[in-house]
Amino acid sequence: MREEVIRYSDARPVISLSTPTNVSVDLTLYGILGVNEKAQVLETFLWVRMTWQIEGLSWDPAECGTKKISLPREKIWVPDIVINEFVDDDVSQACPYVYVNHTGHIRYDRMLRLVSACNLQIFSFPFDIQNCSFTFGSYMHTIKDVRVSPVLSSKEMTINSKRYLQASGEWELVDILGDTNILKFGIDEWDIITFWVVIKRRPILYVVNLIIPSSFLLIIDLLSFYLPPHSVDRSSFKMTLILGYTVFLLIMNDLLPSTANGTPLIGIYFSVCLALMTISLLETVLITCVLHHNSMKYREVPHWVQVLVMRFIARLICYNFPEDPLAKIEGKQETNPWVIQPSESTSSQHTSTNASGTMTLDVPELRQISQDLRDMNTYLSILRKEDHLQNQWCHVGYILDFLLFRIYLLIIIGYALVIICMWCIWMNQ
Repeated sequence: MREEVIRYSDARPVISLSTPTNVSVDLTLYGILGVNEKAQVLETFLWVRMTWQIEGLSWDPAECGTKKISLPREKIWVPDIVINEFVDDDVSQACPYVYVNHTGHIRYDRMLRLVSACNLQIFSFPFDIQNCSFTFGSYMHTIKDVRVSPVLSSKEMTINSKRYLQASGEWELVDILGDTNILKFGIDEWDIITFWVVIKRRPILYVVNLIIPSSFLLIIDLLSFYLPPHSVDRSSFKMTLILGYTVFLLIMNDLLPSTANGTPLIGIYFSVCLALMTISLLETVLITCVLHHNSMKYREVPHWVQVLVMRFIARLICYNFPEDPLAKIEGKQETNPWVIQPSESTSSQHTSTNASGTMTLDVPELRQISQDLRDMNTYLSILRKEDHLQNQWCHVGYILDFLLFRIYLLIIIGYALVIICMWCIWMNQ
């Protein structure tokens, strides 16, 4: 009996070598140990069960008293089924025995710590869904010698894996799919079976630690537009926000996945947030320069600035110009009772009065008062013009500030909608 068992381990146990050995493979995912985005590998712990038939190996259960026995793995022919995505040594404990049924069916259960290559897509991190494949097939035996097929359906494997899944960390099992195929290499063909393990990341850790604090800082920077743009405190406030956001990114850098084949959307989000804060600071500096430099020197607003900013952009953002009180003053200037204009009657009266030699009012004093009033009117006109130029520059600064505020708000709303859509897609998987 011992010599017969040893003979079964030497060659493929079939009566005719033209008959292929059918190997059935069952997969149960027991644990998701880790995902390395930089190395593009997935580390899992699997239960793999293989069954096949040894022709000519059978006994009578009534005579022997048992329907199955366990034998050392070295005493039985075992198919050389490997996983093509294997990229590291298997350090899991090997099972030294196989079960042999009285009909000649062999069952080999194996615990496997699998480090497999997987093309990880991290663009939608932390709402990413990964699809990694495990390809089972014979290493040496072609399709003429060994055929592989699944034992259970994809639905049954998924239910079993979710039931026995113990260690998943931040990952959640979505589904396990399986399909058979033919691998061609040159003139040889191998029968393979591929299992696709679909997992999704639990994003709550990254939402709480990354997205929410970054959104708070961005909203605070948005609300800083309500500060007076010509105030120096606004610039220092925005500079403090940029410094705090930079420190935040340095602290949270370890939580972001790093890979050379793509940048996650959240990394782009952080870069855009930092760029918006920097642009808002530069805009504050520009408006402060415009309000303090040009308005204080009472320079004329260029014509192209009036057309582009005060007409086109102002209408685009629905900017309402406040009513200018100087216009009312200028409207009343013509009927100002305090401005004395010389008249012909006064001149003629002065002439006639001098000719008659009678005593009249002191005309030189009236002329001096009239001249003083004219000088005051001229000075007030200059002041009104300076105020008008200063108001024009202020309107230019306010329009540009309001324009950036609108753009800032639209970008924040757009990013919020993208995050909500990604969350909904993640929930529906």
